[in-house]
Amino acid sequence: MQVLDVEHLVHLELRNWLRELIDLCHPDRVHVCDGSKQENDRLCADLVAAGTFIKLNPYERLGSYLACSNPKDVARIEERTFICSETEEEAGPTNNWRKPSEMRPHLRRLFNGCMRGRTMYVIPFSMGPLGSKMSLIGVQVTDSPYVVVNMRIMTRMGKEVLDVLGGDLEFIPCVHSVGKPLTPKEKDPPWPCNPEETVLAHFPKSREIWSYGSGYGGNALLGKKCLALRIASVIGRDQGWLAEHMLILGITNPEGEKRYIAAAFPSACGKTNLAMLTSSLPDWKIETVGDDICWMREGEDGRLWAINPESGMFGVAPGTSMTSNPNAVAAMKKNTIFTNCALEPLGDVWWEGCGEDPPPLLRDWRGGRWDPQSGEPAAHPNARFTTPLAQCPVVDPAWNDPNGVPISAILFGGRRSSTVPLVFQSFGWDHGTFLGATVSSETTAAAAGVVGKLRHDPFAMLPFCGYHMGDYFQHWLDVGGALQAEKLPKIFYCNWFLKDASGNFLWPGYGENIRVLKWIFERCDGRGAAEESPIGFLPTPEAFDVSDLEVNVKALFHVDRQQWLQEAQDLEYYFKLFGAHLPKTLADELHNLRRRLS
Repeated sequence: MQVLDVEHLVHLELRNWLRELIDLCHPDRVHVCDGSKQENDRLCADLVAAGTFIKLNPYERLGSYLACSNPKDVARIEERTFICSETEEEAGPTNNWRKPSEMRPHLRRLFNGCMRGRTMYVIPFSMGPLGSKMSLIGVQVTDSPYVVVNMRIMTRMGKEVLDVLGGDLEFIPCVHSVGKPLTPKEKDPPWPCNPEETVLAHFPKSREIWSYGSGYGGNALLGKKCLALRIASVIGRDQGWLAEHMLILGITNPEGEKRYIAAAFPSACGKTNLAMLTSSLPDWKIETVGDDICWMREGEDGRLWAINPESGMFGVAPGTSMTSNPNAVAAMKKNTIFTNCALEPLGDVWWEGCGEDPPPLLRDWRGGRWDPQSGEPAAHPNARFTTPLAQCPVVDPAWNDPNGVPISAILFGGRRSSTVPLVFQSFGWDHGTFLGATVSSETTAAAAGVVGKLRHDPFAMLPFCGYHMGDYFQHWLDVGGALQAEKLPKIFYCNWFLKDASGNFLWPGYGENIRVLKWIFERCDGRGAAEESPIGFLPTPEAFDVSDLEVNVKALFHVDRQQWLQEAQDLEYYFKLFGAHLPKTLADELHNLRRRLS
């Protein structure tokens, strides 16, 4: 591995910042990542030698590896994630807050000498296509080679980014350490971390990110949730654009007409499956621009245009199968990093819901022999795959277009077993903003905490908004108000997870979700019929295609007024959380909902 001297970097601010971090963290070595295949191969070989990676069977998973984390480091550390603004009011009631003058000394104590015995890797990365006016550049410092090889998949990373950065462009500084310095004779564990002292701190004003103690996913890959959502949401607020926890897909009808849709769902609620859906309807085609994050801003034509700032997918493995998401299964056949999956005897990975029976002699994600009678899953419920988006068989031709794609519709959704119909359309942008603000969902294993509890997750941004959520609602209203009404995307709400009295799903989901997207597509073209209800526009029976399906259409689109009145009462209580920051427009929308229900 070539070791590059940071003094050779032409960017003065970057050079000075790295000098300060070297003095603080005391690494044994410093390596500026070039993003090359040779560098990646060497790091992966080092990770195999360290016991962090297991090289998978190349006949099944060419160029792929399995990592299994410390059992205390398996999900986002939401309770230890902080927004460090000058006042608590700026952070808002949905964020954990610390004053910068208190957090910085704490971080300096943690990071002092934290990289002894380790290499400091310097990762220049671009969120979004290189050179795009819609992209942002970050530089992450880390002592984790696992982070480096994942960041190479998830971002545009390496020498080309330094070339774009040049000597004067701004970059977002990101600092990460696993928090486990090594003495000369100390043996490094396969998954170094410091779960007792984990902290993830964001400084919106100075656009900084500091992460300590965790090597897992969004806690350590700082381009992902930290930069692309928490910091970017603040930059978007200041500059008049939207940084959203949304997929982007292209949908083409049988006549060859194409539209792009952005959609927000809480984590592990089907975003990745929808983003690369395999259509059950002949001649309707879905293509993927992105499965998780969407940045939208006004284009020259007055419409909202969007890019996916990521270049890879960091998806939930359990439940991903040839039935639920064959395109994701195909994408991860090579050059993929799996985390906390089970290991088959012949060197492939396995997880619950993969569509295949567990083979004998399976090793679970903790590394031991899995006992099917134990009641414990073989793969962690939040096991992940990191795979290049370009490997997806249905990747959209425009996924890397620096100009982005024009958005015709925005879709919100959550995991609700009752109350919310399969799909309905808002009355307009303000009402659509209200729908986004009222997203709620049953929690999953993607975040630490209780699974199955219903929680509000406005815009699916609850863990990811970098400032006061009430002001975020107002920003959405402002963005809509600045555009011509006829050029705004239409807004919809959907719920794939309705159940009957016996607990069975009312809707088959997966490839059949194309029928919902078809109606949305036709509504955007002014062709799909709808009828007004108290909650929004519902498809008319003849407008919603259920051909060849045995489903209870009446139950799928039933609006129970008593349940919705209870929903409105719950929302009134929830909205009080935002105090004077709640936009009057949303309070009026809640009042109008109650009036329509009465």
